[in-house]
Amino acid sequence: MKLADHLKFAAIGIAALLATTGPTQAQVTVLGWPGGPEETALRAAAEAYNAMADVADADKVELIFFGREGFFDKLQADLAAGTDAFDANLLATYSIGRYAPFMEPIDLDAGAAEVYGDSVLATMQFDGQQFGVPTDLSLHFMYYRKDLIDGLLSDDAARARYSEVSMEYLGEAMSPKSPDEWTWRDYAATALYFSKSVNPDSPTRYGTVLQMKNLLFNMMVFHSLPRSYGGNWLDESGNVVVDSDAYRTALELYKMLYDAEATPKDSLSYEYAEANAAFGAGQIAAMMQWNAAAGDLMDGEKTPAVAGKVAVVAPPSGPEGRFTHIHGLGLGLNKNAKNMDGARKFLKWMSTSDAALIYARNGGAPGLTENIVAEVAAERPDLVLLGDYASKYGFVMRGGTSAKALSVYELQAKEFTGYWAGQQSLDEALAKTKSGMEELLQ
Repeated sequence: MKLADHLKFAAIGIAALLATTGPTQAQVTVLGWPGGPEETALRAAAEAYNAMADVADADKVELIFFGREGFFDKLQADLAAGTDAFDANLLATYSIGRYAPFMEPIDLDAGAAEVYGDSVLATMQFDGQQFGVPTDLSLHFMYYRKDLIDGLLSDDAARARYSEVSMEYLGEAMSPKSPDEWTWRDYAATALYFSKSVNPDSPTRYGTVLQMKNLLFNMMVFHSLPRSYGGNWLDESGNVVVDSDAYRTALELYKMLYDAEATPKDSLSYEYAEANAAFGAGQIAAMMQWNAAAGDLMDGEKTPAVAGKVAVVAPPSGPEGRFTHIHGLGLGLNKNAKNMDGARKFLKWMSTSDAALIYARNGGAPGLTENIVAEVAAERPDLVLLGDYASKYGFVMRGGTSAKALSVYELQAKEFTGYWAGQQSLDEALAKTKSGMEELLQ
């Protein structure tokens, strides 16, 4: 498809989407991140803003969303085409440079630095300018069923069976550990032990749930594993180094768990929502998942099957240490906004402590300073861990903020999912990934 046709198609898609929303008095249109707690939190914030007495009808906010798959390509196409279908839109750390030519810098509330801190505000900056309000700080937690792990650790017969399973699948008679002490091999052994395909006496059907769909965001979840073995995209000289022992070890571990049915057999079609649903239904013992899931998985009304049984720790460690992928999501200003002034007012309000706390209390994951997060610590303990883990374990792959970063994620998702699905060998997957990354990054 020619670029012009692609832009036309995207613009038609947005127009059709807006046509389905019906008439409204809202005059500031905001394109948000669809699905999950980010959408829920943004809806709550917009509702609170619209209810404020000093917000004129002409400046009230209407939210629109389209699907996660292909979101950033669709957004780039619309921005490049000069769309005015939305005034403000989602931004991500790894895409700001890609969209900056089509967006306007913004002014935040005078107290924004006291709410978020300089490092979090920097996730929405490009070339020294503020292009967005940081709404969500994203990294990964290891979620686990504390009732199941406690039972395993206190049962001698279960510990013996665990050692047998680890010997059979990992070639080592391992002993179960507390999740905060897990290496990736401990995680794998635990996942195998709690899978009925391996251990018929397991209280859960699957030990883990892997997000293996051909989707760029799934690569972000996966990357903490190869990074802990020393993996990276580029070396210090800019050479692509993805065909490495680190990536081989990580890819093989995923495939071993998939082939052993330690994760649902349809995991090749799984992403965030499917993984959450499986864990929330009580089918899973442990999983790597975005921190944004904590609000739902620890809410007894939303996930009663695991109410009071869920705990989180940082991702497991590897030979090089403990790591978690990190990036920020936020909202920025479309250069072609119809209501530029109204959008600026909304974005400025979104950077206040009032807005941040509303967002946090409704499932969002803002990166808040110690003083601000203390106000929601009792109801959102995960937000306290968020800042701690980001500072201790956060990483960005070398080359992960380049203009082609999203294309690299997409390339890896395609080739790695192909390997996990048995459509190509590990050598083929890594060779294609290496050559494709060289074209994109060099």
